Amino acid sequence: VQLVESGGGLVQAGGSLRLSCVATGFSFDYYAVGWFRQAPGKEREAVSCTSGRSGPVYYLNSAKGRFTISSDSAKNTVYLQMNSLRPEDTAVYYCAARAGGVGDSPSAYDYWGQGTQVTVSS
Repeated sequence: VQLVESGGGLVQAGGSLRLSCVATGFSFDYYAVGWFRQAPGKEREAVSCTSGRSGPVYYLNSAKGRFTISSDSAKNTVYLQMNSLRPEDTAVYYCAARAGGVGDSPSAYDYWGQGTQVTVSS
């Protein structure tokens, strides 16, 4: 099982980025997938989670209306479209997966990508 994130970068406040998470070794159709982030000195937190069966089921309050999680089964890829970015969105963003239902606790996820840095300048 492998997860590979991409799409991070440096963007000005108000800008947009789209993160991608490509999975190998399993199908997103049968797994829950979450995007998490961790800023320096802070705990890792769930940003958005989805599953092949239920679709998007969780968004961090501060992400609602700005971020959208989606998936492409044919490409076994999950995306996180991030609009209206704010400096407080600056963090390393991780993709994670688990067999079974969606959860918003990092400890519930078994597989993790290496992370991609998102930096939002003011």
